[in-house]
Amino acid sequence: MAVMLIRIDQQWRWWCCWGTNFAISLAISSGLQVFIGRVIMLSRQKEKSLAQPPFAIVPAFCLACVWFLVHEHLLGMKRTEATASCLVASLLFWASAINGLLSPKGVNYEVQALMGIKASLQDPHGVLENWDGDSVDPCSWTMVTCSPDSLVIGLGTPSQNLSGTLSSSIGNLTNLQIVLLQNNNITGPIPPELERLSKLQTLDLSSNFFTGKIPSSLGHLRSLQYLRLNNNSLSGVIPMSVANMTQLVFLDVSYNNISGPLPRFPSKTFNIVGNPLICATGSEVGCHGSTLMPMSMNLNSTQTGLPAVRLKSHKMALTFGLSLACLCLIVLVFGLFIWWRRRSNRPTFFDVKDGQHEEISLGNLRRFQFRQLQIATNNFSSKNILGKGGFGNVYKGILSDGTVVAVKRLKDGNASRGDIQFQTEVEMISLAVHRHLLRLYGFCNTPTERILVYPYMSNGSVASRLKGKPVLDWGTRKRIAIGASRGLLYLHEQCDPKIIHRDVKAANILLDDYCEAVVGDFGLAKLLDHQDSHVTTAVRGTVGHIAPEYLSTGQSSEKTDVFGFGILLLELITGQKALEFGKAANQKGGILEWVKKIHQEKKLEVLVDKDLKANYDRVELEEMVQVALLCTQYQPGHRPKMSEVVRMLEGEGLAVRWEASQRVDSTKCKPHDFSSSDRYSDLTDDSSLLVQAMELSGPR
Repeated sequence: MAVMLIRIDQQWRWWCCWGTNFAISLAISSGLQVFIGRVIMLSRQKEKSLAQPPFAIVPAFCLACVWFLVHEHLLGMKRTEATASCLVASLLFWASAINGLLSPKGVNYEVQALMGIKASLQDPHGVLENWDGDSVDPCSWTMVTCSPDSLVIGLGTPSQNLSGTLSSSIGNLTNLQIVLLQNNNITGPIPPELERLSKLQTLDLSSNFFTGKIPSSLGHLRSLQYLRLNNNSLSGVIPMSVANMTQLVFLDVSYNNISGPLPRFPSKTFNIVGNPLICATGSEVGCHGSTLMPMSMNLNSTQTGLPAVRLKSHKMALTFGLSLACLCLIVLVFGLFIWWRRRSNRPTFFDVKDGQHEEISLGNLRRFQFRQLQIATNNFSSKNILGKGGFGNVYKGILSDGTVVAVKRLKDGNASRGDIQFQTEVEMISLAVHRHLLRLYGFCNTPTERILVYPYMSNGSVASRLKGKPVLDWGTRKRIAIGASRGLLYLHEQCDPKIIHRDVKAANILLDDYCEAVVGDFGLAKLLDHQDSHVTTAVRGTVGHIAPEYLSTGQSSEKTDVFGFGILLLELITGQKALEFGKAANQKGGILEWVKKIHQEKKLEVLVDKDLKANYDRVELEEMVQVALLCTQYQPGHRPKMSEVVRMLEGEGLAVRWEASQRVDSTKCKPHDFSSSDRYSDLTDDSSLLVQAMELSGPR
């Protein structure tokens, strides 16, 4: 009997130990799963492999050894039982390490969401070809942008001829900040799951074939600033939740089938044209032509005594109106007297007559009085100058509500050239709204003054940051290049009508609070008006950035901007101005020929900004140099379009395009090459042109 009890006790003890072992192993495995997933994500960021799956067995083995000692010495288990126990624990730990790669704590949920989006789309050009469901890192995929923490924050596939529907799985990419799907052929409803994207700042679904109603759930996106739904087939009313989004900077629902009353929009700029069934707020005429009843009418009232009541009400209203008018007239006269006295006692400011006072019809641009901008800039003090350009100076200003702005005061306000330039900027910039374009905040127009007001960019321009501290790292420079290219792509191919910038350079690429590129200064922009080129009698631009055909003939096109963008890439690589980086190495020939020679000799380290030291990716450097050389080819027809430039910078199609360009170069005749080289040589050796460059244009 005693032996049986001892045996039962041993069996009970054995099962208890195994049960406890399994439970504790499972608990520790769950914690290890989260830990391994996080470490692997961080290792991917730091480009280390210590937390890759083969090394995940190290902590599992250590824990198994500890497990063995505990079971053998403290619990009194046999060596074979303890060995089996620690083997089970090791397997659980190892399984947890593998699962850590695939858990939502890692990045697999983002991979699944992106693959869901890919599955619902037809991709005729294969732009999503490298999206692989077996991958654990979507940050290397085309059209996907990630944060430094390896989280997907941007999805941009504009103008890729995609069709199909937008999957609801996009709502699982909860870290998204930018979604750009414009100019495709996507159909179906807008997924309401977008409301989960609490960090979303820009949503552009324009120029597709979306149908159905605008989801009211979009109103829950409290970080959304730019919303473009124009040129679709959306119907129904504009949800009040969307209309009440106070943080919206721009809203465009034009050219849809929107109907119903137009709500009041707090957003600074909105566009609703092209919706014939929409009706104005407070209108007495319904959307379908029928007269609407006044909201205050009581349908149950009788007609008894109605004439007497109306007569009495009419007299009371007339008396009240006359009294109020007299009171307003007295207050107005008194106010004008006070204003005149104050103005006569402030000789610091000179008076400028304001021109038109009617509101313009370009969205909700703010019209400033000249006096407001005088006060904001301390009477345009030289201490507030941010930059000087060919069309005027830019001043830092602080408005009465504390908003910091950049005030661009154009020269020669009475001159016809300045007036035309002003009209071009106001009309074109107000219609060009994009994440990577500088938004026009307001303007001032008087018979003698032409002033534009922009948001203030605290990080300045790329040109100033390339010379300043801290040094722009390589990753930031590449992000600037991609952002600037997307802004120019919008101007060239997605804006209607198309716009060319004509002065693309580092000084005109500004940096926002997140060091994202913002293309500024459309002072030299010219409207293409659906033509292939534009001929002007005055060449505007900066020497060193001007395309050869524009300099010699005055003929500009989108390829003029592509040339300037190629020079901008070289500025980002070298950290120097276009007229400097050739002379830095005592180069006497053409700058571009010199860069080609360095590339052929595989001595690209000569080009790299010395401040970067060795902190750059050599493969990415070579790719950026190749894109720069493609953009600066002598013949405009040989240069890529900005849409191709964007794709090449994102790692798609560069090898094929570069190989094709080399075949073309091999068939060129030598004298033609030397003539183009001499042209660039003249630009770098003639010091007088440097003064002309400063006069033609500058940062503003």
